[in-house]
Amino acid sequence: MARRVPALLAASALALGTMATAPAANAKAVGEDSLAALLTSDKNKFDGNAKDFDIVTEAALAIVAAKPGSPVGVLADGTKRATVFAPTDQAFRLLAKDLTGQTIKSEKKIFEALVELAGVDTIETVLLYHVVPGKTLTSNKVLKADGAKLMTAAGETVKVKIRKKPSLRITLKDKDRDDRDPRVVLSALDLNKGNKQVAHGIDRVLRPINL
Repeated sequence: MARRVPALLAASALALGTMATAPAANAKAVGEDSLAALLTSDKNKFDGNAKDFDIVTEAALAIVAAKPGSPVGVLADGTKRATVFAPTDQAFRLLAKDLTGQTIKSEKKIFEALVELAGVDTIETVLLYHVVPGKTLTSNKVLKADGAKLMTAAGETVKVKIRKKPSLRITLKDKDRDDRDPRVVLSALDLNKGNKQVAHGIDRVLRPINL
């Protein structure tokens, strides 16, 4: 499976990139920049920065290449409202360690290990668990959602828990009861703000099952 990754990425970058840029030929309404356009704006390079979103971007690209009809493709259509809780590269490093028992430093090797271990279908399910379709949940709305259960594109809910004192903490309670729940990275709120699609960085990968 790992040998297919470079070809898979090349095809997926073309597929999702085309989807993301197609509306540019027409006059695009303000506020319809897609998350795909934002995430691929750095030319999809693994760069060693643990705080950005290279792995989740490449995972989305791989899914669209393998399954062109996947609901993940909505992230390339800025006319559709969606909120994404996007795991940082460090979040995927922690997931890879849980799954393999090893600390993998290279972002590319982390991505390849996850593709080989989980497969495209499982990765698709996991990514869809990070997408709240049909809603533009800016940080102001998230902060008012304490106790709310958000329905994700995977068909499972994520519960929001807000702690304001002694310091602000936004926690997303997933289906895995044995590991620490992901928290929103406060320095990575409201990515793509002003558009129908927004994202917030999180420090762990949301898990739709109990690992």
